[in-house]
Amino acid sequence: MTGPVAADLAGFADLALRPELLRVLAELGYEEPTPIQRTAIPPLLAGRDLVGQAATGTGKTAAFALPVLQRIATAGAGHHPAALVLVPTRELAVQVCEAMHRYGRELGTRVLPIYGGQPIGRQLRALEQGVDVVVATPGRVLDHLARGTLDLDGLRVVVLDEADEMLDMGFAEDIEAILERTPDDRQTMLFSATMPPRIDGMVRRYLTDPERIVLGRAASTGGEAARVRQNAYLVPRGHKPVALGRVLDVEAPTAAVVFCRTREEVDRLTETLNGRGYRAEALHGGMDQQQRDRVVGRLRAATADLVVATDVAARGLDIEQLTHVVNYDVPSAPESYVHRIGRVGRAGREGVAITLAEPREHRMLKTIERATGHRIPVGKLPTVADLRARRLELTRAALRESLLDDDLERFRAVVEPLAEEFDVLEVALAAVKLAHESGGAADDEEEVPDVELPPAGARRDRRPAPTAGRGSRRRRANGGMTRLFVGVGRSARVRPQDLVGAIAGESQLTGRDIGAIEIADRFSLVEVPEGAADDVVAALRATTIKGRRPTVRRERF
Repeated sequence: MTGPVAADLAGFADLALRPELLRVLAELGYEEPTPIQRTAIPPLLAGRDLVGQAATGTGKTAAFALPVLQRIATAGAGHHPAALVLVPTRELAVQVCEAMHRYGRELGTRVLPIYGGQPIGRQLRALEQGVDVVVATPGRVLDHLARGTLDLDGLRVVVLDEADEMLDMGFAEDIEAILERTPDDRQTMLFSATMPPRIDGMVRRYLTDPERIVLGRAASTGGEAARVRQNAYLVPRGHKPVALGRVLDVEAPTAAVVFCRTREEVDRLTETLNGRGYRAEALHGGMDQQQRDRVVGRLRAATADLVVATDVAARGLDIEQLTHVVNYDVPSAPESYVHRIGRVGRAGREGVAITLAEPREHRMLKTIERATGHRIPVGKLPTVADLRARRLELTRAALRESLLDDDLERFRAVVEPLAEEFDVLEVALAAVKLAHESGGAADDEEEVPDVELPPAGARRDRRPAPTAGRGSRRRRANGGMTRLFVGVGRSARVRPQDLVGAIAGESQLTGRDIGAIEIADRFSLVEVPEGAADDVVAALRATTIKGRRPTVRRERF
């Protein structure tokens, strides 16, 4: 074989992995490494720190799990953990833990997931017995460190997985507090789908001369561009439920996730969809882990067609049958859009990403296009006539399949007497009518009005000018910020990351959209973008912070 070294590493056998790992990979059906695995594993096996950027769903877990398992096996097992993997959500903690169990089963590696919502007694017993790898959310690691039940002095490796999501969720201070408690000579690996500036600061402080790997979406999937068809429709706010039903009926997804910005919107839309005959399930942060697992299980088992979810609740969600992602609102940050559509099109699978944008959100679509380098065509919403044609097409396909595959002899006794009284074609037409109407779909007669975009170059932002006398602290200019009063503070042990996590989890904002935060004894003040303030107020009123449901309003002047 000729060419660069990376090209020579065509198979896992060329990556200098232990025989135990190679046997397991062969049994699991792994034939050759993905690009992120092929480029990351050699420097990690050599002990280098590493920063890896690759698209979601392209094999990052194996890229760090295999070197971690090899290093632990080479050094020998101890009582305290030798590796710590930090992840943003409990769903991802479970997935990473399961993957490391699979890969390390011949090595006998002891892997423990640690996250909120599970009995802490079970975690304490496992830690007392000894573990090799801890896969955890940052908050629960800090809980154990405060209790003195987790010893990080023996760590050889730290992995920060989905680092951008952890920062978006307000975990920056927690991560830094954890890293300060780890040995200076540890090996550190950081993986992320995007690389915002805050990650660079963390890399400079906590990684030593790291190998840097940056793979675009096409490179991440082995040169095969992600096969995700992206479309958007401009829809007036009041017509969005009808528009969503129209899109779902025309697209006929096998399984889909519909993203909303708040829990209230998730519950309301789920109820609306079920009323229209869809099998929809809600998924948001107000549900306990058992409820969330049941919802995901129903989607995997095809007993549900749709999951309506908030961003935080869907993080870590990886369902092979998923064919469609729908943004019920335009995400406020390009990174959120990337993470959402990353749920489909994984490992070369085809998928569809559809966005329902209000006219005022059209500029945000352009921002996402510039950030991702992909055009998002804005199309005309399917009409009632389009929908009827699509339903007839589905009926025709179902009838053809029945004619080809089914045993129809037992129905002869129905057709033959009717054929003596009526023309056979008329009998067939009546049968098709009954089959078509028995599909149970609602008769959708409502036309959604077209939205005309302003001509190119026209001014789109027509907000009122700043109001005099409001005070300098509340900035109402284009792109300005406003402050919200939140009725919990230091006395409730509220930290900035609690407020960021609550806002990012239940609204369309991400952590980087949120401005200055001031925490007093009994209240807090949080800066948010003016245009999103009302949505954030509604979202926070419907949730709890540190177990309390606080008063939330715009700051009074």
